[in-house]
Amino acid sequence: MRITQTVLYVFAVIAMISLVAFIKNDYILAAIYSGVIVVSIMLKKEKTDLLFLTIGFFGSMIGEYFFINTGVETFSRTTLFGIMPLWLPFLWAFIFLAAKRVFWILVKKNL
Repeated sequence: MRITQTVLYVFAVIAMISLVAFIKNDYILAAIYSGVIVVSIMLKKEKTDLLFLTIGFFGSMIGEYFFINTGVETFSRTTLFGIMPLWLPFLWAFIFLAAKRVFWILVKKNL
């Protein structure tokens, strides 16, 4: 069961990243990512989910902003503040949530 849950989270992240190549509309992609987050929360709500989503969303936005301003990263899709894709913070928010959940799945196994 734990391996299945872990694989599902990894698969979800890989699928979300893969969608970037197929869906060129950043608004649609952000909506899809938001839907994945909502479904994930509806299926299993944990105490700190909102905290991890918030940190993932805003923390990544700030981090990406600094990476872009230092020239470390560049994006051709710039629908958020004219510098990065709108969907990117949603992707990072889900990655933070998935990483937290996988961490606890693995930790609980060893308790």
